Amino acid sequence: MNRDSKIYVAGHRGLAGSAILRSLKDHEFSDVIGRTHTELELTNQHMVERFFGLERPEYVIIAAAKVGGIKANSDYAADFIYSNIQIQTNIIHASYLFGVKKLIFLGSSCIYPKMAPQPMLEEHLLSGYLEPSNKPYAIAKIAGIEMCRAYNKQHGTHFVSVMPTNLYGPNDNYSDTNSHVLPALIQRFHRAKIEEKPFMVCWGSGSPKREFLHADDLAEAVVTVLQTEDMPDLINIGSGKEVTIKELSETIKDVVGYKGEIRWDTSMPDGTPRKVIDCTKINGLGWSPKISLKDGLLRTYQDYLENINNVRT
Repeated sequence: MNRDSKIYVAGHRGLAGSAILRSLKDHEFSDVIGRTHTELELTNQHMVERFFGLERPEYVIIAAAKVGGIKANSDYAADFIYSNIQIQTNIIHASYLFGVKKLIFLGSSCIYPKMAPQPMLEEHLLSGYLEPSNKPYAIAKIAGIEMCRAYNKQHGTHFVSVMPTNLYGPNDNYSDTNSHVLPALIQRFHRAKIEEKPFMVCWGSGSPKREFLHADDLAEAVVTVLQTEDMPDLINIGSGKEVTIKELSETIKDVVGYKGEIRWDTSMPDGTPRKVIDCTKINGLGWSPKISLKDGLLRTYQDYLENINNVRT
């Protein structure tokens, strides 16, 4: 790669995409482009192919996706499978048509079976049943992985799929119902503190274990993958460190400064009981996360406070 190679980041204003944009600029890539949803409707095949024909990006990173937590995945299952398959299909096919040198497709660790061995290896893909609460989203992402593999095999492309664990950081979605667990908890603990509520209710039992990765660490991993010639077609990106949802909630409570009690609503679903991914392959490329969960939460909450009138809810 040259530092002036044209790189298109799809979803450049979202959590992952904005972090990748920052990292590329930090690494002195000078020709990085993005388009807002208003400027380019990624579910429209004609518009996507027209954009590729005009801009001719040499490298493409797909960070654009319709995402959400357990409730959003349940309530809008059709939207999740339709939109994500449309977005990734249009970009992957256009990248082939217009000779993109390398494409990186961002998936999710939810592609792995609900009861996969822990930590989850890339080889565990399609080895068992998926977690029902986000199955349509997971199937969409699996379709993207298999599409990249098929194009590599049939057309000789260089399309790589990376599977991040649970992400957090600046530019996240802080909705009560549509966001992932960590930003939702930040927003709810902050509101409980401001309203001086004596207790706050958290969903589920608090027992499931998850790993979390700051978006800036993910971005560094993606830039590493982008610049590495010989790559597997599927690679995990995670922290390798687990925390229960209960422990996470206590840490966020401390970071936010909420003094009330935490109560657990066990009528709400827990999701997969344990989910940690094996990162041997990405670690072998010289990457490892640098931001601890506590430090990352402090940074994220500060960003939330500084942008509280503009955060996505």
